[in-house]
Amino acid sequence: MSRQTRILVTGGAGYVGSHVCKALSREGFLPITCDNLFSGHRAAVNWGPLEVGDVTDKDRISEVIDKYRPQAVMHFAAHIVAGESVTSPSAYYNNNVGGTLCLLEAMRDSGVNRLVFSSTAAIYGVPQATPIPEHHPKGPINPYGASKLMIEQILEDFDAAYGFRSIALRYFNAAGADPDGDIGEGHDPETHAIPLAVETALGRRPHFEIFGTDYPTPDGTAIRDYTHVSDLAAAHVQALKRLLAGGESIALNLGTGRGHSVREVVEAVEQVSGRTLPVREGPRRPGDPPVLVADAGNARQALGWSPKFTGLVGIVESAWRWHARGTREELSPGLRAATPIMVAAASRAAMPRAPSAERAPEPAPRN
Repeated sequence: MSRQTRILVTGGAGYVGSHVCKALSREGFLPITCDNLFSGHRAAVNWGPLEVGDVTDKDRISEVIDKYRPQAVMHFAAHIVAGESVTSPSAYYNNNVGGTLCLLEAMRDSGVNRLVFSSTAAIYGVPQATPIPEHHPKGPINPYGASKLMIEQILEDFDAAYGFRSIALRYFNAAGADPDGDIGEGHDPETHAIPLAVETALGRRPHFEIFGTDYPTPDGTAIRDYTHVSDLAAAHVQALKRLLAGGESIALNLGTGRGHSVREVVEAVEQVSGRTLPVREGPRRPGDPPVLVADAGNARQALGWSPKFTGLVGIVESAWRWHARGTREELSPGLRAATPIMVAAASRAAMPRAPSAERAPEPAPRN
């Protein structure tokens, strides 16, 4: 077995988790992915071994921990769709909260007491101030956000009772794809604005739907802080290093501090693709707050972290390059575990070219 420092990554076959695994490998760590492959993808696990397992199965998690003896755990495995959580709260509390408790108990049994937790800005609910600082009142408006807030409270209690150290990273909207083209975003079903808009520009969807045009924002559409997934991955590695060096528990926001509306996303995709998007306007989705923008000053201070992709156009262009390669097979959920749906083997020559817009300057945000 490798002598590299081993890190268990739950949900490491998913979108953010796989990018973190790549970042870990670049920094000399060996990521051990544990994923049930319900929404993760085998083809996204390229930088360490894959152990198929579910965080709600404590015995299986204990088996993996005992096999690899990781120095710490990075926890991404969760249900993440805010709207779905409103109609299926039981699934979210069972998987997110129950699964985390199983993981924590397995860690305690094996003497592993350091964890980086993938949290969310959804714990804040409808913001009372923008940008949102960590001390902002917590008032999640959907079970997804509530489940993540419960986990943060559990981690605080574990620290007080057992000396269990954790860093909760509250990120706002992960976006974009690996600049090298190795991995990207491939949810099924897809619910995130940028990949939906990109797939519409590629002709894979008949239209792009804007959910809500009556928000109290300058153009009536929801505003989000889109943060490049590789920047988020770098922050997770910095958080891990802080814990391994004996750092105390802390919760930190991750974001660019700049908000962009859904209409601005449409404009950015049209700029990058050179194509006009067919847009349809619909009602608001349940559980969606009007504005979510991060105050990430504490992460800059505590982790020495700052995002490299600070413009929406650069983020969109990385997503465009990934999706435009034409390598994402559309499979039914029943085939996910057996067949990868995120593949990076197509020729770059076949990729539709976008106008040069990498990290181009943008107008000031309108919020």
